[in-house]
Amino acid sequence: MRLTSDVAIVTGAGRGIGRAIARLFAAEGARVVVADIDFASAQLTADQIQGSGGQAIAEPVDISQTAPVQRLIDGTLVRYGQLDVLVNNAGIGLNKPFLATTLEEWDQQLRVNLTGAFLCGQSAARAMIERGGGRIVNIASISGQRGGQGRAAYGAAKAGVILLTKVMAVELAPLGVRVNAVSPGPVDTDQSRGTHTPSTRQAYYDRIPAQRYGEREEIAAAVLFLASRESSFVNGHVLNVDGGFNAAGLIFEDSASENAQPPMLRRSGPASGPADRSHAVDNGSGVPTQGRAT
Repeated sequence: MRLTSDVAIVTGAGRGIGRAIARLFAAEGARVVVADIDFASAQLTADQIQGSGGQAIAEPVDISQTAPVQRLIDGTLVRYGQLDVLVNNAGIGLNKPFLATTLEEWDQQLRVNLTGAFLCGQSAARAMIERGGGRIVNIASISGQRGGQGRAAYGAAKAGVILLTKVMAVELAPLGVRVNAVSPGPVDTDQSRGTHTPSTRQAYYDRIPAQRYGEREEIAAAVLFLASRESSFVNGHVLNVDGGFNAAGLIFEDSASENAQPPMLRRSGPASGPADRSHAVDNGSGVPTQGRAT
């Protein structure tokens, strides 16, 4: 077991990826604090873990507020006397065009997805440093690495998580705390089902070399590695678990005959006519015009 004797807090563990992480951690020997703003969901996760022979308790928390976060950390220390691992998983999604995004939606995305990671990470790190060290894993997203339609607020927040991870890693490593991040690609969760339109799903299928969405357990496995001592020399790393989405360039089916003439190449200057435009593909804006490309 890779987390024997460890105490781990997993935020947003009432469902989805967070629940998968909490259950895997418990199976690997950790005593898990299942934290979620929805206490009933957190309790269900804890009950599932206990029913499988693991150790877990449920705690309510609003990660966007300082006082509840500090109560979560303090309560964990009172109960267990230690905190070895924090997984900053809690978050909310939004798929809305830049021009249609309201200030309230923008603020909420940053407050939960970025400020929440800051507050939990800061409070947990202070507790870990006092006790000799620990590990923090932030859940970022490939939306924080590439521009995509509808991801102005969500993508900006997750990009912030990625840079926050690196700064935390640099500053906390000398104090005994390692910090890394996992950036999932599209994963089949309640959140993605609610925010990914049919067009979004088809676009991902077209651009992911693996040609599928990820599973929650696949993300949990990556988090486990970064939370375990097997990754003791890994620090400040962002691990993409995305089926190859971020690595992919042009993807196409090579069905043309050997003797077929190649299409006219686009010139670097102004388009010369419809023939040039007909072969246009995604230019990085997230708006593909033809073909399959990233």
